[in-house]
Amino acid sequence: MSLSLFHRDLGGVGHPPLILLHGLLGSSRNWQTAGADLASRYHVLALDLRNHGRSPHAEEMSYPAMMEDVLGWMETRQIASATVMGHSLGGKVAMLLACRQPARVERLIVVDIAPKDYLSAAHRAEFAAMNELNLSALQSRAEAELRFEGRVPDWGMRKFLTTNLERDPSGTGWRWVVNLPVLTANLTRLEKSSLTPADRFDGPTRVIAGGRSSYIDAGDGAKIEQHFPAAKLTVIPEAGHNPHMETREAFVKAVIADD
Repeated sequence: MSLSLFHRDLGGVGHPPLILLHGLLGSSRNWQTAGADLASRYHVLALDLRNHGRSPHAEEMSYPAMMEDVLGWMETRQIASATVMGHSLGGKVAMLLACRQPARVERLIVVDIAPKDYLSAAHRAEFAAMNELNLSALQSRAEAELRFEGRVPDWGMRKFLTTNLERDPSGTGWRWVVNLPVLTANLTRLEKSSLTPADRFDGPTRVIAGGRSSYIDAGDGAKIEQHFPAAKLTVIPEAGHNPHMETREAFVKAVIADD
């Protein structure tokens, strides 16, 4: 059974719908600036995936379940088809949706992720840091950032992780917005490809990669073409893993290049 997802309407009512799916430990907030830029062309709708942001928590955390959530959200809003764009984890959900329900996807845009398995030591360090944090004794997000330093060397990533902290309504410390236990338990599953060898989407596809990111490399072209024969690749040289936030103008230009 699908969950009722939270979404942010970033503008562009009256234009064709564009559905945005965030990455692991992210939320619809990550799309707000780039989404507003795209509202001149699309009705931009950014979703929180299950166990993230303001969407419900659940024990099941798999790509088919996340795909069904998105389909259910589309059904509720009577969106027959849309351009679907996903970053990282959200890109894997978007790829699965396009392959399994091609009539629902007008165009697929995948941001800095490939249809392959990943094994990330960085993810394990980040999740370890989050699970080790004593929330009841925590005084501020700044303190959390300091406590992450031993495991998470990147300043930007430490700040990103703390966006998932909020004050506990009970008044006793802080709590995680994300469903940290379920995400931790399913991390290995989430690092795998969302696709089977038979999955294929013949519709228009744009893959946007960060030139300073290691998530897509030269050897991934054959994998992308296997599943998405019409795919076109754009590399933004100055971008890392988050081109929609790091190089927004170039990213928006790449998104609208196929219009």
